[in-house]
Order: sequence, then C-alpha cells, then structure tokens
Amino acid sequence: MLERALRKNSVKVTFVLPADAPPAEVSVVGDFNDWRPGVHSVAPRKDGNRAVTVELPKGGTHSFRYLAANDHWFNDDTADDQDGPNSLIHT
Repeated sequence: MLERALRKNSVKVTFVLPADAPPAEVSVVGDFNDWRPGVHSVAPRKDGNRAVTVELPKGGTHSFRYLAANDHWFNDDTADDQDGPNSLIHT
C-alpha cells in the first residue's frame, strides 16, 4: 500500500507492508536509491504494519520493487502502474 503527503516541490511516499508478508526483512529498492538494498528498509509501526517513507521529487515517475531475504523480489499491487517487472509510482 502506498500513502502520499504532498509538499511544495516533493511528495513524501510511505511504502506500507503487513507485519508478516513476507516475514523477513524487506527493503524498498528503486531508481530513487540506485536499486540499493538496505537504504530504505521497512520498520514496524504502531498499527502493526511495517513502513518506510521516502521523499521524491514532485512530477516524476519512479520504478521500484520490494526485496526480501533469499533474493525474494515482489511488487506492490497498489502501485500506480507496472513496467515489466517493476512497479511504478507517479508523483
């Protein structure tokens, strides 16, 4: 699930996953962090989900995926669009 908060020149995007799906550590990787795992790892929230917030430039399109343990890649069903194996978010 994606949550968004608009700012003047950027958009804060919060990537949200259930607490146990998948049960391992998960990173959001994409063109905004040079596809580097660990830069944006999801962390537990008070509501029981896991999340990480990333500030992205307003007016762009960004590719991303989730990466869990054992090289398990997966997409976000709530993303704005898909481009091949990647999820897309429009800011």
